[in-house]
This record gives sequence, C-alpha cells and structure tokens, in this order.
Amino acid sequence: MSIVHKIGRRKTSVARVYVKPGTGNITVNGRDAKEYFNTEMLVYKVNQPFLLTETVGQYDVTVNVFGGGITGQAEAIRLGVSRALCAINEENRLALKPAGLLTRDARMVERKKPGQKKARKRFQFSKR
Repeated sequence: MSIVHKIGRRKTSVARVYVKPGTGNITVNGRDAKEYFNTEMLVYKVNQPFLLTETVGQYDVTVNVFGGGITGQAEAIRLGVSRALCAINEENRLALKPAGLLTRDARMVERKKPGQKKARKRFQFSKR
C-alpha cells in the first residue's frame, strides 16, 4: 500500500493528511502531534479515528494544516484521517460513520453585516 492523501476541513482550517503504514507517528507541520496540540483533548481528537477502528500504531500520519485555531485544526485532521482510513479499508466506515467522524461540519463564522456592530448585534437604539 502506498501513501493515501486526503483533505479534512473545519471552519477555516484545511488539513492535508498523508497516511502510510508505519509505527503510529503523527507529525503535524513538522512537529509531533503531542507537542503541536498542547492539550490532551486535542491529541485525543486526532487519535480518535485510530481508536475507533482499532488501528492504533499501524499507520504513520503526516499532516500539513493551516488556517483557523488549534481546535478547528485538530477536527480538520480528524476528518482527514477518517477519510484516509476509509480509503485504506472500507470496513472502517462501519465504525467511523455512527460516531460522526465522516461528516464535514459546515458551521462557519457568520459574516458581519453593514449597519450592525457584529453579525447579529445591532448598534444601540435610542428612541429619543
């Protein structure tokens, strides 16, 4: 099996994920995932597809991610890894789909409208 390339997106983050057989190393922008994501929750999100498909330590993952914050980046990587695992073995889909890891979260920041302070917030109204 060669390298599988997939893309994951979340908010404004875009993650290009490269998965190949290996020992379980996850590299994000040239750094180790535990070093890049400083909290355990974000590291767990990145490893979640491997935990659900019981393939921990079987694949090396290289990721180039940009845009957004670290939470959006972690969720973008999770989607990319999930898509890659489905491309490697179609049976992984049965474990990932019910957990919601193959669904692209389309929620984005709502744009600011003219004549308003923010997207929904108005300027203060004065009757007199």
